[in-house]
Amino acid sequence: MKSMLFTPLTLRGVTLRNRIVLSPMCQYSAQEGQASDWHLVHLGARAAGGAGLVFTEACAVSPQGRISPADLGIWDDSHIPALARLTAFIRAQGAVAGIQLAHAGRKASTQVPWRGGRPLTPAEGGWEPVGPTAVPFDQGYPVPRVASAAELEGIVEAFAAAAARACEAGFQVVEIHAAHGYLVHSFLSPLTNRRSDAWGDGFNGRLRLLAQIVQEVRGRWPAELPLFVRVSASDWVEGGWSADDTVALARSLAPLGVDLVDCSSGGLLPGVTIPAAPGYQVPFAERVRREAQVAAGAVGLITEPVQAEAIVSEGRADLVFLGRQLLREPSWPLRAARELGVEGPWPVQYLRAR
Repeated sequence: MKSMLFTPLTLRGVTLRNRIVLSPMCQYSAQEGQASDWHLVHLGARAAGGAGLVFTEACAVSPQGRISPADLGIWDDSHIPALARLTAFIRAQGAVAGIQLAHAGRKASTQVPWRGGRPLTPAEGGWEPVGPTAVPFDQGYPVPRVASAAELEGIVEAFAAAAARACEAGFQVVEIHAAHGYLVHSFLSPLTNRRSDAWGDGFNGRLRLLAQIVQEVRGRWPAELPLFVRVSASDWVEGGWSADDTVALARSLAPLGVDLVDCSSGGLLPGVTIPAAPGYQVPFAERVRREAQVAAGAVGLITEPVQAEAIVSEGRADLVFLGRQLLREPSWPLRAARELGVEGPWPVQYLRAR
């Protein structure tokens, strides 16, 4: 039996052994941005468990761009050795190592989730967030400083420098985080970007930050390695960023060197009702793939092997990104292979359990 889910996919000079991706998920377990043994075990288990592509969590391109003080970072050369340890182990298991580059924007400077996730005060070590306009994320959040043109140019350079460090650390895929209400998404959406300058005047102005980041990252990132962008394909709010906008964005990013658009949604505003159901975001990926002619990734409540197989075999997405399911079940790809009747990528150390 042939399985599309377990058919390799080549993007530029990188071949994934299957279409299963560990989605970036924050672990809030770093100190001063440094990867720890937790990251090695967490990411390594999913690589040994059979995923084709294993992503780090959102990795901050600057200290100011962290969601919390415990975020993983890549703003300094001192971060490279610990990250290189991760990539070496992931690749030794036959998986590809990916990194997501991020800036939290107006959602920065918060406590870790299991301690409430609330904004930090200056006395607690909090810092001033930045955004496109002086509008806080929610009640109780600080008013972000409006980012100047010079500051935005600096952020673009921070992403590019982070990509260069990611290459030195051995990563083979970079993803730019432009979703979930963080800095780049807040510049894309008309609900949060009401600037009248070149960084927000109309659709193209709102795209400027992401476009410049992509261009600068692509210039530092090797031509043979793929570049992804994660987007929130819908704000789920009237007048916000829409699926139509996402298709237009994908069309504009492909000529700049983006190889795949990873389609998530939401996160811009609190209290938004999202019609979450199994595979509820897959239609976004399907539209990007069909209408923009760009490879697409689907994410969100993809939990069963037959479901993931159908998404790929029906041409609705090129990759499936699994989050919580791979937290629950690190070896989900091995179970999926068995249920789909194909040979799974078992580590030799585990063959007795096959």
